[in-house]
Amino acid sequence: MIVCIAEKKSVAESIAKVLGANAPRDGFFEGNGYCVTWALGHLCTLKEPNDYTEMWQRWSLSSLPMIPPKFGIKLMGERSKERQFNIIKKLIEGADCIINCGDAGQEGELIQRWIMQKAQAKCPVKRLWVSSLTEEAIKEGFATLKDQSEYQPLYEAGLCRAIGDWLLGMNATRLYTLKYAGNKQVLSVGRVQTPTLALIVKRQAEIENFVPQPYWELKTKYREVTFSVVEGRFEEKAKAEEALQKISGELFAVTDISAKKGNELPPRLYDLTSLQVDCNKKYGMTSDETLQTIQSLYEKKFTTYPRVDTTYLSEDIYPKCENILKGMRDYQPLIAPLMGKPLAKSKKVFDNKKVTDHHAIIPTGVQPQALTENEKRVYNLVATHFIAIFYPECKFSTTTVLGESGGVKFKATGKQITDAGWRVVFAQEPVEPDKEEKNEAMPIFVKGESGPHTPDLAEKMTQPPKYYTEATLLRAMETAGKTVDDEELRDLMKENGIGRPSTRAEIIKTLFKRNYIRNERKNIVATPMGVELVGLIRNELLKSAELTGQWEKKLRDIERRKYEARTFVDELKVMLVDVVNSVLRDNSTLR
Repeated sequence: MIVCIAEKKSVAESIAKVLGANAPRDGFFEGNGYCVTWALGHLCTLKEPNDYTEMWQRWSLSSLPMIPPKFGIKLMGERSKERQFNIIKKLIEGADCIINCGDAGQEGELIQRWIMQKAQAKCPVKRLWVSSLTEEAIKEGFATLKDQSEYQPLYEAGLCRAIGDWLLGMNATRLYTLKYAGNKQVLSVGRVQTPTLALIVKRQAEIENFVPQPYWELKTKYREVTFSVVEGRFEEKAKAEEALQKISGELFAVTDISAKKGNELPPRLYDLTSLQVDCNKKYGMTSDETLQTIQSLYEKKFTTYPRVDTTYLSEDIYPKCENILKGMRDYQPLIAPLMGKPLAKSKKVFDNKKVTDHHAIIPTGVQPQALTENEKRVYNLVATHFIAIFYPECKFSTTTVLGESGGVKFKATGKQITDAGWRVVFAQEPVEPDKEEKNEAMPIFVKGESGPHTPDLAEKMTQPPKYYTEATLLRAMETAGKTVDDEELRDLMKENGIGRPSTRAEIIKTLFKRNYIRNERKNIVATPMGVELVGLIRNELLKSAELTGQWEKKLRDIERRKYEARTFVDELKVMLVDVVNSVLRDNSTLR
């Protein structure tokens, strides 16, 4: 008998249908030599401190740091999970072979491995690795099963992440609670949540301590076109007024005209973070809502695996794209112009070097049905981005006009779209207010022409940085707090981002739940408790987004066999001892 273990019942149903295991049993499906069962998410977890020794049951500074000689796992305490585990354990005991059908990622691997360890599985184990749950993808996955040993580094990375979170979370939370809260309230400290909170607190401090500075902008209107001073804004009022004096009463002369044609590539496909960012900006959806929605679309077979951090497709997807497009019946008016000729194939989309375990999120070609409002919104974003990559580039013309008056130089620029290309795909999508582009044709100017103009000198004030929203916080987590607009550079920095695409939503949710942050309109604001907690933590190792990003890089390197799991855990233990000792030595009266 072959036992297949999926992560959820809905996934097990899809697999069972393909395998012909159509007889429902208590906690599994059976047939054709297969038993297909499922976990209920995490069935096992790392042991609690008191599971190792009674001495760790009571919170005490003298017992810190708590470092188990060997980490163990236990069943989650819920009755439904214990019941399902016992069903899986009994199936495993009679199995000739097990097929790990967990979610194809670090967390999915860890969930399944712990179940098999706890059930003391002895038979051979194969791994199913699929990027969508369509019948075709599942059949293809079963035809290319691999030995589970090939995914050992993925498991080790997941285990290191769990151990790291345990070591820092359990120890630092007790340490700061006992030392600074008098054990009257719990101060939760975590490997990823604390650097994320520190980002929010730091930004808030920058805003609160910001001192506005005046500056002056000199502009002039000539033939209904606004020209700005070439050298930019004036920091001193006297210089601004001097420039205004020079041009007052003088004619405005056009000194140069240049036109430049340009092309704009379609927007990239979605990884999880960019999808969460767009859903927050366009629809106000939280990162967790977006994750739950795209996970649901995946389980319903309408989109591919969502917990990904690449915006590229592997080249073996290209031959399947035409059929995917044909299956998207609701979008045929947009798809029709692409049919009857080879689809565009750009290296900016199809690149094997940019894809590891999974490719970008795309539709499967299965026609969606009975979607919720959020599912419609999220599916539409994924679908339109996929269609757009096969459209021509958007072509535009940029005209720059230089002018001069009284020795002061001015410039005006106008951008006109000459061929919308891929932009027609997004014509019906909501546009973010600050992203709306003006498509203005410049009047026809002639070099050397001159005439009267209307100057205007305006005093303005410098603005503080903006509060984080969920969208901008996700981007900050992705780049370890550095502001990066360039997509290529952002890709490089993902290696050192804090958290994983699949865990960032949960981290933000946890900070809300623990009352360390709150929403004010769309802004994320640290509560007084959150501000005080970050202030209490003197050790930069615990709150530095950059250092946490370096740990994330090491976890990725463990996946790639470039770094030893044991070394990572040993480094964390050394760091933990240092953190505990530094706090214990603190003789201040901080509370």
